[in-house]
Amino acid sequence: MAYETLLYDVKDRIGTITLNRPDRLNAYNDRMASDIRKAMAEAANDPAVRVIILTGAGRGFCAGADMQVLQAVPTDGTPRAASAARGDIGDAFKSKYGPNLDKEFADMTRFAYFMRTKKPIIAAINGPAAGMGLIMSLYCDFRFVSDKAVITSSFAQRGLIAEHGIAWLLPRLIGPAHAFDVLLSARKISPQEAKEMGLVNKVFAADTFMDNVHAYARLLADTVSPRSMAVMKAQIWKSLFQDFGTALEAADAEMPPSFVWPDFKEGVSHFLEKRAPKFADI
Repeated sequence: MAYETLLYDVKDRIGTITLNRPDRLNAYNDRMASDIRKAMAEAANDPAVRVIILTGAGRGFCAGADMQVLQAVPTDGTPRAASAARGDIGDAFKSKYGPNLDKEFADMTRFAYFMRTKKPIIAAINGPAAGMGLIMSLYCDFRFVSDKAVITSSFAQRGLIAEHGIAWLLPRLIGPAHAFDVLLSARKISPQEAKEMGLVNKVFAADTFMDNVHAYARLLADTVSPRSMAVMKAQIWKSLFQDFGTALEAADAEMPPSFVWPDFKEGVSHFLEKRAPKFADI
């Protein structure tokens, strides 16, 4: 499938989605929103893909919403038109693995479908990530950042609010105190500080950034069960809506199907035989 605002590539069982508006630091617009959904759907349903990487072309990850789009927003109180976001991919993100997330993350106009994507998504923050760029990365399962990147929410400096569910998601990822800091100050956050507050998983040197990201993605793609990843991803996101007892019951319900799935037998066999695993694609 051809895309207007991004590049899509599959290699070594890794699907890489590269935002491709480098002349505008990959600024986000409605066309990009639609392209990302379609590319994520393509990766989610391709058995040759086990891990998804989302990154940016050039020197930036995503500088936020395109200023040309923001300048066109009505300031007289007229409701803002919804992004052209629904109905272009159908049920592409429905998964039979793990707890069902269709109710909790039903929205298709922002990035909630990232959670329902049955494969792990890595945000490879290669450069500046601001506003919508930050939000996009928060909906991913992992965030790796270049030591030359900078992160900012930016909304308060534009007279805006915590958009697109970030006021719900960010405190759950880094705690309320850090969330207040990131959102209310809108200050620029260094990669190391972002790691210290739990905003990102790892910081890699800029000159070897994508090599390190791909090495981690290959670890997931080559050594662990795709079904196990899908179930555990759904368990983790579902747990944000559950108490401990409910989460425990859900885990108990997931164990019997795991025992009969071929990956359990393969998981034991490859360990005992000291060889690389041959897990089933999903």
